[in-house]
Amino acid sequence: MPASASRRSLLVGTALVAATALAATPAASAHTGQQPQPKPTVVLVHGAFADASGWAEVTRRLQRSGHTVLAPANPLRSVDSDSAYLASILQTIPGPIVLVGHSYGGVVITNAAAGNPNVKALVYVAAFAPDEGETVYGLQGMFPGTKLTEEALDLRPYPLPDGGVSYDGYVKPALFRDIFAGDLPAATAAVMATAQRPGDAHTLQQPSGVPAWRSVPSWYLVARNDNLIPAATQRFMAQRAGARTVEVRASHVAMISQPDATTDLIKAAARAAAR
Repeated sequence: MPASASRRSLLVGTALVAATALAATPAASAHTGQQPQPKPTVVLVHGAFADASGWAEVTRRLQRSGHTVLAPANPLRSVDSDSAYLASILQTIPGPIVLVGHSYGGVVITNAAAGNPNVKALVYVAAFAPDEGETVYGLQGMFPGTKLTEEALDLRPYPLPDGGVSYDGYVKPALFRDIFAGDLPAATAAVMATAQRPGDAHTLQQPSGVPAWRSVPSWYLVARNDNLIPAATQRFMAQRAGARTVEVRASHVAMISQPDATTDLIKAAARAAAR
């Protein structure tokens, strides 16, 4: 065979070998059963005096990272019914879940996650992380510093289905920024005060159930300048839950004023949950 023909045969043979190897690579991956793991669904739960729009910037960042995000409306009626409502939503989500709560939303995720094996991580953002039998009222006054007193609330009665009456609590508009959103522009805080969703005043005294943080890994974002839940209380709850903790200079709405830090902590929890 001429030398040129030999070279052509060698080149063709080498190309065939390379093509065969490339074609075999996906098959080999399939054979080993290694498939890319889907990212956990992130569920964001707001608290009282707020709504799901407070998670807007965090949601945008998580979605850009490829996460499916759900930010349901928290009914804000009672600890038991709010937790049951969230638990029913979680039951519809396949695969791993990272459950995030802000403020009173922390009480709700603490109870709603119990018994759901898909919840792989809890993230508390300036949130209540109660133990069994504890109340929002008791935790809020555990250390000095809260400005959310009864005098700071406008209480408005509303009818119950059984014919009774309960009371919705709103933070007085003149005090809203100082208590809730001190590091946001005054105009922004004024709009939030107008649109705030009230919490039933009875939730302050309703005991929490067995906490999911006893069995589910937890993360906590401490807001150092919080005038609603004192930072000392946040640190206490985070340490008790064994949470991986980050601190930021932020008001109670840390997810709004510090969206990058909040998102980074949620993503760290999501990476751990995906393992």
